[in-house]
Amino acid sequence: MSLIEDLKWRYATKSYDPTKKVSDENVRNIVEAARLAPTSSGLQQFRVLVITNEELKKKIVPIAWGQEIVADCSHLLVFAAWDNYTEERIDTVYDRTTDERGLPRGRFSSYTDKIKAMYLPKEENDNFVHTARQSYIGFGLAIAQAAELQVDATPMEGFDANALDELLDLRSKGLRSVTMLPLGYRQEAADWLVNMKKVRIPVEEFVIEIQ
Repeated sequence: MSLIEDLKWRYATKSYDPTKKVSDENVRNIVEAARLAPTSSGLQQFRVLVITNEELKKKIVPIAWGQEIVADCSHLLVFAAWDNYTEERIDTVYDRTTDERGLPRGRFSSYTDKIKAMYLPKEENDNFVHTARQSYIGFGLAIAQAAELQVDATPMEGFDANALDELLDLRSKGLRSVTMLPLGYRQEAADWLVNMKKVRIPVEEFVIEIQ
């Protein structure tokens, strides 16, 4: 199918068949789509946790306001963003870039100096808002890749982020959770949304043309 047809096919799955598992290859491709996402200044300010441990998924259900799809899904992806910008994090990214391109370290120092001057003086939470925005780009591409592979997914913001951070010990990694993405295969008989018409704002209202 084309990407447009894939997006018409997908929906926010409300019930997963716990007996059906997504292949490792498909999960790798979904995560790879997120890894290849564009991000501000190419800093890749987020990470993706891939959770298959059944006991851990069950512990996340109450954190996700009782949504059982977290336990029933095949794989649970958690998108977590940097809690702040630091000089070390910025330098690490650009040192890797220059090393892999065979360039001398510091080749982009005039640019990284500008990035540091922009973000380092800001409050931590202001910077987290920015890094979280970058994670949404990868989140969207992961959803699109899942649809292309005919893997069901449910974009989720409905959870207690602080409680999830504590359970997964994210703060020790310099991360804060942003979104979750259960992956799996729909259980049609138990899913009230599966046969509902997809409804979106008409294109003539959605698109504002400026000529």
